[in-house]
Amino acid sequence: MNLGELINLPKILDPRGNLTVAEQLRQVPFAISRVYWTYDVPSGEHRGGHAHRHCREFIVAASGSFNVTLDNTIEKRTFLLNHPYQGLLVETGVWRTLEDFSSGAVCLVLAEDLYDESDYIREYDEYVNYLRANL
Repeated sequence: MNLGELINLPKILDPRGNLTVAEQLRQVPFAISRVYWTYDVPSGEHRGGHAHRHCREFIVAASGSFNVTLDNTIEKRTFLLNHPYQGLLVETGVWRTLEDFSSGAVCLVLAEDLYDESDYIREYDEYVNYLRANL
């Protein structure tokens, strides 16, 4: 099972300010149904702490930096997101935790699906059982 993949996005340099674009079914390998962002994360706090049964996500550090740890119970890998021209593709069925947010960090997420609480697995033990039953 693939944990995730860092994808470089187009970076258009301009003396007036740089521009980056992420298009569905181009740089982002799915149709985007939902966009959300987290910000003002207090020092020492974390976000995520769940997996999705179906929804893939594309995570970008729109500002600042943070770590994303991906875990499939066999492999665990931490990605430092600190470039707004780079995104992390998180596949279905991968546990994710976001932490070590810098001051002013903004985490932008492009999601494949609309919000559906039944798609979330929020307890790690339940996640392990889900993987055992579905592999």
